[in-house]
Amino acid sequence: MFRTIIFKFILGIYFIAWCPLLFISLISKRLTLIAMRTETAGVLYLARIITNIKYKIHYPVTEENGIPTKPNANKRLDGKAIIAAKHMSILEVAILFLHVPNSFFILKRELMWIPFYGWVFARAGFQPVNRKRGTTNMRKLSNNVAKKILNGQTLIIFPEGTRVKPGTKQPLRKGLLFLAHELKLPILPVGTDSGLYWPKRGVMHSGTANVYFENLLPSTADLKEISAAINQHSA
Repeated sequence: MFRTIIFKFILGIYFIAWCPLLFISLISKRLTLIAMRTETAGVLYLARIITNIKYKIHYPVTEENGIPTKPNANKRLDGKAIIAAKHMSILEVAILFLHVPNSFFILKRELMWIPFYGWVFARAGFQPVNRKRGTTNMRKLSNNVAKKILNGQTLIIFPEGTRVKPGTKQPLRKGLLFLAHELKLPILPVGTDSGLYWPKRGVMHSGTANVYFENLLPSTADLKEISAAINQHSA
């Protein structure tokens, strides 16, 4: 408990301390992304030195002539797939943002209202969504996401829509299927057990959190298939 309190206190100060640098970085999207990735790396560093939370990324193993080879370092981290990830904590958000090149997230529009950081999210190209506006909003969202992907960015989405506790299988939102169908992009499921170490609420626990990139699914996959893949190795 003591380490959790210390970490969250220092993390709060850390975020505030970064505000001036992030504000300066708003002069260009490139500088904003560099600043955000540097700040994100700092969050993971603080988690490691204060709470002893480390992380490891696992990729699908490819085979050559029937013989397993080294992990393929995920050849589809190139914008040509929608990354659909399990969401348990801030930890996997930081890991994915840091390790997926040119990535952007779909966020609840309310997150864009956070003082100061909302400007940073907007400048970084994160995509807000109004969940209450239905199909009309999804068409607009699809068009905006398509432009970003054509510009070389990679979409990361949390189809459960909220952070969940370990052992919980939250129904996936249909918006993922809509985007995959409209954009004709395969789906790259990602699982995690980060909630065991950095839970939504409560005490943080030391250990090595895992992030699992699973095998690609076609754009025609249904929610049951996607959920099974996301939860295959998740806690």
